[in-house]
Amino acid sequence: MLDEYVYHGKERLRCGYTTGSCATAAAKAAAEMLITGEFLSSVEISTPKGIDLHLEVCEPAINKSYAECAIKKDSGDDPDVTNGILVFARVSCISSGVQIKGGKGIGVVTKAGLDQPVGESAINSVPRKMITAAVLEIAEKYDYHGGFRVELSVPDGEKIAKKTYNPRMGIEGGISIIGTSGIVEPMSSAALVDTIRVEAKMRYAEGYRNLLLTLGNYSENFIQKSMPFALEKSVKCSNFIGEAIDIALETGFERVLIIGHIGKLVKLGAGIMNTHSAQADGRMDVLVTCGMLAGAYCESLKKIPECATVDAALDILKEGGYMEKTLEILSKRAEYYLNAKVKNEIEIGAVMFSDKHGITAKTSLTDKLIKSISEEYNG
Repeated sequence: MLDEYVYHGKERLRCGYTTGSCATAAAKAAAEMLITGEFLSSVEISTPKGIDLHLEVCEPAINKSYAECAIKKDSGDDPDVTNGILVFARVSCISSGVQIKGGKGIGVVTKAGLDQPVGESAINSVPRKMITAAVLEIAEKYDYHGGFRVELSVPDGEKIAKKTYNPRMGIEGGISIIGTSGIVEPMSSAALVDTIRVEAKMRYAEGYRNLLLTLGNYSENFIQKSMPFALEKSVKCSNFIGEAIDIALETGFERVLIIGHIGKLVKLGAGIMNTHSAQADGRMDVLVTCGMLAGAYCESLKKIPECATVDAALDILKEGGYMEKTLEILSKRAEYYLNAKVKNEIEIGAVMFSDKHGITAKTSLTDKLIKSISEEYNG
């Protein structure tokens, strides 16, 4: 059990570890068993977050051609349908390199725009890097100069995937192996809103009258690379945009700027203020509406509902020459709903970006808000 905790308000929640960490640990243990011919009872890995995991090895097996074992997923106090599943890795020797494949219970990507190409197993980039580094560590430890083939599987993966958003996202036949930090940080809705309130009031007490809201890691990484702000003065609101705006109003802020990935903030174009997929989606519906108002051809618009990501939908609009006009209409719709939310009592704006297209949309007050926040935060 991972002895790491996060606090949301007064609530103490235990962290867990991702399917990516499970796959990495299983692959590392199986690789060592393959090379040494000896069973392991536990394995240790380092996560991108800097937290080391010491995990029990389940169902180890060794034969002439491969070694295999599993790691049991622990989601901590985060409500997750994958909690308790076994993630298996079967490792065999090849001449060189590291091949990572998905087996039974691992989903396959069927729509463009996801982390992996169409046809590939839904094993995301960060877990792939973690697995590769882990098995190469074993090769170096035992002076092995060949390569490894790693096949991941989750016996109940196909059944579990039906309880997730994978089928709607274009991942079929199983779960995804995911995780950017290797660690699951649990979130309680009420506790998270309390945290937003506490942090916002702290910024106000420090004398700030501009509130910069971010949605999470993507927003923060983008700001660090592209915006002239002291990031530590921002407040993370996750999916709770509406609640964060209400908190800004009740606290007394004069200006609010929201910066987030367009995959989330596109929902503002329909007035959706809680961007969690379990609350509402509407991403493609918004883009179809905005594309129609921009004059995009019907045949192009018909393709958008089949897209797994907003970036993929934007590619279709760009190909037809309507992306810029569509995003302009999206910006105006988002601004309308944001102003309706604050009843025009404060200045508010939003910046939407994507890794592929950069800044995709921004509301009319954005440049003014960026200047005001930059001067106040960096002054």
